[in-house]
Amino acid sequence: MAETEKIKMFTDGGSRGNPGPAGIGVWIESLGKKYGEYIGEKTNNEAEYTALIYGLTKLKQILGKNKIKEYAIECYLDSELVVRQLNHEYKLKESHIQKSFLEIWNLMLDFREIKFYHIPREKNTIADALANEALDAQMKQRSLI
Repeated sequence: MAETEKIKMFTDGGSRGNPGPAGIGVWIESLGKKYGEYIGEKTNNEAEYTALIYGLTKLKQILGKNKIKEYAIECYLDSELVVRQLNHEYKLKESHIQKSFLEIWNLMLDFREIKFYHIPREKNTIADALANEALDAQMKQRSLI
């Protein structure tokens, strides 16, 4: 069997206020793809989970259901809490976060392998910038209305 190909993906989500207006950023480094999106009123944790869900869903769309099984996905997040929850080191208490957790685990069934890594914020600057750009664009649009 051929060696599994790896894809590195960096995700970030944040809100201004907690909860507050929130944005997500996804940088699929291995494919050179970048995404940023405003996601409405969310907490920081909700935004982090939403960014990861968005990124995994995009990978499925880009690569297709059959090809996705050939890849090992490395997910890099600057949220230690979310990474520890996904790696079963911390329990999930909030029901809305449990739903996002389950959505990620269901998405994982389509991939060969997914690993979650915590990285310092300064190593996640591209995904962070994408989230902030999406949030800034939304805030600017709101001020024009």
